[in-house]
Amino acid sequence: MKSLKAVALPVQQGVDEIVAVLEEDIVLGVLHPHQRLVEDELIERFAVKRHVVREALARLEHMGLVERRRNVGAMVRAFQPQEVIDLYDMRILLECEAMRRMPLPVPQTELEELKRIQQGHDQAVLGDDQRTVFRSNQRFHEKLYGLCGNQVLARAINEYARHTHAIRFGALSTPEQQKRSMREHHQILEALEEGNREILIELAHSHLLPSRDRYLALSRARSA
Repeated sequence: MKSLKAVALPVQQGVDEIVAVLEEDIVLGVLHPHQRLVEDELIERFAVKRHVVREALARLEHMGLVERRRNVGAMVRAFQPQEVIDLYDMRILLECEAMRRMPLPVPQTELEELKRIQQGHDQAVLGDDQRTVFRSNQRFHEKLYGLCGNQVLARAINEYARHTHAIRFGALSTPEQQKRSMREHHQILEALEEGNREILIELAHSHLLPSRDRYLALSRARSA
């Protein structure tokens, strides 16, 4: 059993690395909808075996980031406009409901942890560290909605957020949008300190719109 674990661990680490890097590439617009993910290129890029790449692509497909087609292979998933609207409608419903249910005031220890996460996000935005921007943004929202008092709801929010990663491409990669997101995070922290539920619900709604609207605008431009 020990020898099996020793062999499996590096493989799993390789899969995890590929999934994390390609997830970031998709969210940050390095990879675009319909762009092919060629196995041979990924094998060379990550210096791994083919079965590791295939397992990583299967996981990305399960996450909703990649689709695989017969005789074509894997590619970054593209969404029809109505799919985008439906997914974001669900995210708005879930995240606004989380704000309605969130016990206020938030415990000071939890609020301080959110602030520490946001400090890292601020530094990443100001330092133009796009991959850390994405990950720290993700940690902020997971921590925030983890405070809603319903862990099933929190998990559903995280799941739908992952399924919209391929829609968010490019929306977090511009300095303007990164700074806008940063400002809104601080507004959320301020509303939590004040216990202002109305503002929290409003921010939960408005915070989602830029990535949805950007994807829809690009879809219209491509079809024009």
